[in-house]
Amino acid sequence: MKIDTGTEQLTCDVTNRVAVITLNRPEARNALSDELTRAFRQQIAERGRDPDVGTLLITGAGRAFCSGGDVKGMGGRRGPDGQTPDERFQTMRARHHEIAGALTRLRKPTLAALPGAAAGAGLAIALACDLRIAAKSAFVSTGYARIGLSGDYGIAWMLTRAVGPARARELMLLCERVSADRAEALGLINRVVADDVLMAEAMKLAAQLANGPTVALGYIKDNLDEALDIDHTSAIDREAERLTRATGSEDHREAVSAFVEKRDPVFKGR
Repeated sequence: MKIDTGTEQLTCDVTNRVAVITLNRPEARNALSDELTRAFRQQIAERGRDPDVGTLLITGAGRAFCSGGDVKGMGGRRGPDGQTPDERFQTMRARHHEIAGALTRLRKPTLAALPGAAAGAGLAIALACDLRIAAKSAFVSTGYARIGLSGDYGIAWMLTRAVGPARARELMLLCERVSADRAEALGLINRVVADDVLMAEAMKLAAQLANGPTVALGYIKDNLDEALDIDHTSAIDREAERLTRATGSEDHREAVSAFVEKRDPVFKGR
């Protein structure tokens, strides 16, 4: 099912409970324009609420995932509509929270498929997803220092948790181009596949997640989100609380029945 996003710069199709959201500015390596980010924010929110969607799959058209902000439009920018510095901050803050923040908070699984470059904000958006799969020819880069900027979308926070503080500093300060294979070794990417099978493999993963035990997957994300911020005793208590809730779900009962009957379970997200 094709979703009307209100712009050609972003497409969205829902198939087998997977919402494929595609950044569609291939001529600009899918750089983030105001029009694109506005539609992107809306689709994350709407598909996140959609009961017919179990997973969001984010990708880019052409040979890039997302090259970050539109650098050509940055020079001489004085802020939209004569905004004050504080108004510009509030506008920027809302955009970052409603894209990377929303993806991170979403209790449905999210997956980024990288056909090519993920740089700057593009890398941040990919890191905000639960899993990342990349084409062999893809690469990542923080990119900010090269254009005299410090970072956005929470990238320093996500990088530090993904690869540790030492590697995060290296990646942010040096802005090196990191190949897909090295990114996988560093822990930035989960899987690297041949270019011509990227979307097939991404859809296979996304469909597995989308048709899985929604209740349990949401609780798993809760547990993982807390893992770096709470002590072990608190983690045990909260995991036990969520496990108790999951035990009472229809999905758990269906999984047990399917195991006994030697068939594949059919989850309903309840």
